[in-house]
Amino acid sequence: MAEMELRPDSHGKVRDIYDCGDSLLMVASDRISAYDFILPDEIPYKGEILTRISAFWFERFADLIPNHMISCDVADLPDEFKPYADYLAGRSMLVKKAQTVPIECIVRGYLTGSGKKTYDEDGTVCGIKLPDGLTEASKLPEPIFTPSTKAELGDHDENISFERCCEIVGTDVAEQLRDASLAIYKAAADYAAEQGIIIADTKFEFGFIDGKLTLIDECLTPDSSRFWPADSYEEGKVQPSYDKQYVRDWLRANWDMTGEPPRIPTDVIKGTSDRYQEAFQIITGAAFHPVRAN
Repeated sequence: MAEMELRPDSHGKVRDIYDCGDSLLMVASDRISAYDFILPDEIPYKGEILTRISAFWFERFADLIPNHMISCDVADLPDEFKPYADYLAGRSMLVKKAQTVPIECIVRGYLTGSGKKTYDEDGTVCGIKLPDGLTEASKLPEPIFTPSTKAELGDHDENISFERCCEIVGTDVAEQLRDASLAIYKAAADYAAEQGIIIADTKFEFGFIDGKLTLIDECLTPDSSRFWPADSYEEGKVQPSYDKQYVRDWLRANWDMTGEPPRIPTDVIKGTSDRYQEAFQIITGAAFHPVRAN
C-alpha cells in the first residue's frame, strides 16, 4: 500500500486536508487522539470506518441539511492522487470548500463526560440548568445544545454558553447552528435506537457554502460521538461503548496526563478497532470489509 508522499495543506489530529482548487480532499488516517493529544499508535481500519460512517449519515440526511460531500470514489480524485489509490480507497472524501464556522456544535442527550462534571459542580451544563437528581448516564429531559470553541491543534476546546456562542458568530448564525444540530441529533438518535444503539452525545461542525449552512467535517462517527449499546444501558453506571472511550479509560488509568502520551497496548488497540468495526456494522447494517481500489 503506497503511503501518501504529497504534503497536506492542513494536518489535523486525525485528518489530512489537500487543496484541490475548487474542492478539498479529506483523508482520514488511522491516528487516534484523546484528551487533545495525538497518541503514538494507530488503530487499524479507523480512518476508513470514520469516512464510510460519515458518508452513510451524509447520504441519509441529505434532505435534512446540505453537506459538503462530493464523492468517496477514488476514480473521482484529481490525477495527482491516482498513484495512491490503494491507500486512499475508503478513507478519502472529496468535499466542497466551505467558510467554516468556528464553533464545535455539541448535542447531549445523556449526562456523561465533561457535562456530568459541571453538572455535579453547579447543576448546569454550558449554562443550561438541568433537573436535580441526575446521575451518570441519566437521559436528559430533552437533548441540549452545548457549544464549544474550536481550538487550534494542541490547544483545548472550551465549553461555552449559548449566549457566548451568539457573541462569537452572531445570534442568527448561532440559532441556525443550534436548530440544525438538534434536528440532526434527534433524527440520528431515533434511527440508532432502532439499531440498538444509544447516541449519548455527538459533535457537529458547520460551514457556509453559497450562503447556506452546511454540515462539514465528519458526522456521527465513533470519534465525534459516544455510542452505547442499548441492551446493556443502566442509569447510574459508566456505559460500555463503541467508540474511543476504551482508549480514554486506559489512558486515565495508566497515564498522569503530563509529558508525551504512552504507547497503547496491543490488546487495547485491537479492542478499539473491534469496537469501531462493530459500530460500523450496527449503524450501516452492512458487514465491514476494507475497501481496496480496483
